[in-house]
Amino acid sequence: MEISYKLENFEGPLDLLLHLIEKNKVNIYDIPIVLITEQYLEYVNHMETEDLNVVSEFLVMAATLIDIKCKMLLPVEVNEDGEEEDPRAELVARLLEYKMYKCLALELQDMEQGAQKHFYKEPTVPKEVEKYEAPVDLDQLLDGLTLAKLQAVFESVMKRQADKIDPIRSKFNTITKEPVSLEEKVGDVIKYARKYKKFRFRQLLERQGDKLELVVTFLAVLELMKMGKIGLTQENLFDDMEIETLEAEGELEELDLQGLEDFEM
Repeated sequence: MEISYKLENFEGPLDLLLHLIEKNKVNIYDIPIVLITEQYLEYVNHMETEDLNVVSEFLVMAATLIDIKCKMLLPVEVNEDGEEEDPRAELVARLLEYKMYKCLALELQDMEQGAQKHFYKEPTVPKEVEKYEAPVDLDQLLDGLTLAKLQAVFESVMKRQADKIDPIRSKFNTITKEPVSLEEKVGDVIKYARKYKKFRFRQLLERQGDKLELVVTFLAVLELMKMGKIGLTQENLFDDMEIETLEAEGELEELDLQGLEDFEM
């Protein structure tokens, strides 16, 4: 990293050279190297500093200028492309680059000074307003969802359940189950949704044990959609539907399940 040392009004040898070019009002692409070298050496001879790092930087540039001055006295060299080489070209490129960064620094300084004139007010929005959420639009939530699509998925799952039935064991006497609670099933579905965040409708139905549980699970999904807790999407007709929770992370609340009935068959 190159460090620039401030000496009077100059930040280094390039800054001094740029000052001399502007002072003499000469074209930076056609530097009168003899004149600029003489003025530069005169300035270096009058420098009063004990910092060797600063002195060495200016002396290196002085040597560079003298080298360029000597090359200007020699016959012009031609490169491989047949073009004449200017001994000043590298120095001009460095001066142009330095001038660009100097202008950018001045612009940033102006922007910094302008920014000091701006004042900002800390937000004072009440917490209850920050947490406000617009009511769930059921029409938008259920957009594209039809009973035909739900029925197609439901029938597919029912067929899979029927295929799993053992033809021999199915003739055994059955044990009567307790009525299936819609309230419990809603709680089971929302618990599953909170755990997996996004899953397929078919996955949920395949977890159920019999036809009654499938029906109640289907109703539980509809209840949670009405509450705005989950959403269903389907890309193409007859595709399996995707279910995902609409609850914000860290803001899970207890569901009001009063009024939901039990089902038995």
